Amino acid sequence: MDITAVNALPYEEFVNIFGNVVEKCPIIPAAVWTRRPFVSLNALETAIMEFIDALPESGKEGILRCHPDLAGRDLQIGTLTRESREEQTGAGMDALSPKEALRMAHLNEEYKKRFDFPFVICARMNDKANILQQLSERCQNPRAVERTRGVEEVKKICRLRLQGLVLTDPLNKL
Repeated sequence: MDITAVNALPYEEFVNIFGNVVEKCPIIPAAVWTRRPFVSLNALETAIMEFIDALPESGKEGILRCHPDLAGRDLQIGTLTRESREEQTGAGMDALSPKEALRMAHLNEEYKKRFDFPFVICARMNDKANILQQLSERCQNPRAVERTRGVEEVKKICRLRLQGLVLTDPLNKL
């Protein structure tokens, strides 16, 4: 759909369509709906990013906690959101060797114990080898660094999900 169609959506439909651009956080599109009309996809994205940036640190951590573990139980039993399933399988999280799966599970657990939120990375921009490497390296970061890094990854995921829902108008990029 184009931005004109987005702007014409009633509240409930807008929230239904955009409710998972930030994983399991429909409150975000609910909040930005009032900022319509959006002049472009970029303006919609900016409204969402500004909402996220304005959250207190606890709210940002809350957004991170809405994300599933990569290659975790939800992927194995099929309870991921459609978007997360597609992103994780695209990155090879469903095709880990037994050794990789064990390492991923161990690192996910270590990360959550250290930071009290799951590891978040834009799977669509990475492959399984890079995800494992990043998870291992990021376990060593301070909490504030990881919170900020996780939120930046959420924004990347959001941007790509929005691009999958809204057509870009080449004449109106602002």
